[in-house]
Amino acid sequence: MKMFGELFQEADWKKEKHIPVIECAEKVKAGEFFPVKVTVGKEIPHPNTTAHHISWIAVYFQAEGEKFPFEVGRFDFNAHGESMDGPDKGSVYTGSEVTVNMKVTKPGVIYVSSQCNLHGLWSSQKELQLG
Repeated sequence: MKMFGELFQEADWKKEKHIPVIECAEKVKAGEFFPVKVTVGKEIPHPNTTAHHISWIAVYFQAEGEKFPFEVGRFDFNAHGESMDGPDKGSVYTGSEVTVNMKVTKPGVIYVSSQCNLHGLWSSQKELQLG
């Protein structure tokens, strides 16, 4: 049996459409809000159809010296073109991109995970410094 952490896949986001890409400043001011943008399918677009889509993105922050990360937010994507007329005939689709504003008081690491309904769990991380 695999440990839960072993279920998460990682790769180069420029070559793999499932990787959550984290975009934010590398250094931020303590106690000031800053945007963190997460995109799945940044370089290679993810299809986001009824049959193949990103279900959710979750963002976490683990401050330096702290034992556990905190969940910053979880974002569910529920519209993938489903319709009473059949798959991909609906009038609304969601893209797999979110922006969350957050502030920190310590440096640390932003962790992001995402779920593709066909290809499982994916993750990435980015160090965050105070400056």
